[in-house]
Amino acid sequence: MSSAEHLELISHDSAPAHAREQLNLVIVGHVDHGKSTLVGRLLADSNSLPDGKLETIQGICRQQGKDFEYAFLLDALEEEQDQGITIDSARVFFKTDKRDVIIIDAPGHIEFLKNMISGAARAEAAILLIDAHEGVQENSRRHGYLLGMLGIRQVTVAVNKMDLVNYDQQVYDRIEAEYRAFLGTCGVIPRRFVPISAREGDNIASPGSAMSWYTGPTILETVDLFRKELPPENQPLRLPVQDIYKFNRDGDDRRIVAGRIEAGEVRVGDEVIFSPSGKRSRVASIEAFAAPQTEQAAAPRCVGLTLEQQIFIDRGEVISHVESAPRIATRFRANIFWMGHRPMVTDRWYTLKLATRRVEVRIADLLGVLDASELDGAQGGQQIGRHDVGEVVLETRKPVAFDLTHEFESTGRFVIVDEYDVVGGGIILDTVHDAVSEAREDAKRRDFEWVRGEVDAAARESRFGHRPALVLFTGDAGVGKALIARELERTLFLGGATCYLLDARNVFLSADRDTARLDKDELVRRYGEVAHLFMDAGHVVVSTSNTFGLADHQVIHSLVGTGATVLTVHVGDGPADRADLVLPAGARPAEAVREIGVLLRREKVLLGI
Repeated sequence: MSSAEHLELISHDSAPAHAREQLNLVIVGHVDHGKSTLVGRLLADSNSLPDGKLETIQGICRQQGKDFEYAFLLDALEEEQDQGITIDSARVFFKTDKRDVIIIDAPGHIEFLKNMISGAARAEAAILLIDAHEGVQENSRRHGYLLGMLGIRQVTVAVNKMDLVNYDQQVYDRIEAEYRAFLGTCGVIPRRFVPISAREGDNIASPGSAMSWYTGPTILETVDLFRKELPPENQPLRLPVQDIYKFNRDGDDRRIVAGRIEAGEVRVGDEVIFSPSGKRSRVASIEAFAAPQTEQAAAPRCVGLTLEQQIFIDRGEVISHVESAPRIATRFRANIFWMGHRPMVTDRWYTLKLATRRVEVRIADLLGVLDASELDGAQGGQQIGRHDVGEVVLETRKPVAFDLTHEFESTGRFVIVDEYDVVGGGIILDTVHDAVSEAREDAKRRDFEWVRGEVDAAARESRFGHRPALVLFTGDAGVGKALIARELERTLFLGGATCYLLDARNVFLSADRDTARLDKDELVRRYGEVAHLFMDAGHVVVSTSNTFGLADHQVIHSLVGTGATVLTVHVGDGPADRADLVLPAGARPAEAVREIGVLLRREKVLLGI
């Protein structure tokens, strides 16, 4: 053992008995590389088995006329014993001298990678097994990549079955060099490699006499060398909104924002911000079912918050403190591990689930595909096949709030759903700046310094019976957009809505008289700011300009605010994959307006109208 590792163990020895930690540890590796045997040996050698359990299993083996194996201590499921493979993530417990450990024994077979991911996602550290006799296998590489993808940074590689290669150091050195090189391509830096024989007990709880050439820690010592993750209550506040409850009996008009605190803590009186909408308020009270009110709550806990200022928010928003808000974007770079039977393709929309947020997503740019069974890294392609890993730029229809996975794992991981099946999982690596990034930052700075009146958005919503919204019409000239837009404004007005038809030409004639000296970007910016003023006043704004294209609509959306309701109605043929509603060219205005009305109610714009 190195002097640094020896000192590390001494520092753990000095911890008082009452300060025992709990560590979630996952053990992964290719099928038949010895995971169950290692877990069984750890249970036995750490004296964590119930009294008489080891002797009972050994007696059963003698009665059945077969050799005892430590894997029998773990493989209790009849189906697993029949097939000889572990198919689910079993949870077992053992104790070292320093901490309590929950071992998650994850499947190794390729068909059960979903189960392996569900197990590893709960882990803080990992031991990855490689069979010294078989060497690095296909799933050894997949599992290594998945650990990196899941953000598990504390990894020890155990080279098992050294007894089958006569404890040859050259075999061990060759495997270490090969696998360390591969893990480097996955962004995983293993803490250490340990040569072991789980069956014989070499380097599990005590050094093996047959491997005097190895002087590092045993597996049990390695477990105590893993560092405990920062407690969630000491991290920045992250509270994804699960639901909003509104009471209307006995004069109780509170809105309770419910969710689970994933990290950090919140106190009554804290100013909080909701992302991606950017709306702010202060916490008036912290509620819990069948429990007294409290002044503060910390992770992990399910709570309900009431706010001093009543604001309209949706499920999927992330509550944080203003000074430590998550990132907001419609594009980000990510790694995806694909498990769907159909490949992930670039021309298809899927559903992204990030915390409590669900939003449509597609591949904007496929940067590379890695067949994790190969060592030569990224490969070209237009799709991500089953059990492959893709580095992609994802684009969502609406802005999402997130963190980079190396900064904050709970809001940096996501899954991809195709129809009703979870088909992929991934981690967010970086934000991708696009054409709307500058507009989004401008709107953020503007809203931070905005001088607000005494009438807030909730009061306007209550008075008008609807929320503000911007309805953008797209389509070629001559398809009937203007007629539908005018009929929409007239119908909304007659129904009691506060609405306005905002044609870009009118903005140019008033606020933009110097249009000859302005470029297109500035014209779009000014139009977006005027639309923002109308929406801040509670209006439903209808836009019909042929001046703006789809990219301009995205900028306008960012300028009016990421939390604002912006709906696109496309009329006629042409690109309409981002439209919320598509109408045929020449559609009758009255019929078209009825369909738009359904859309406005579905999106919770029209409430009491």
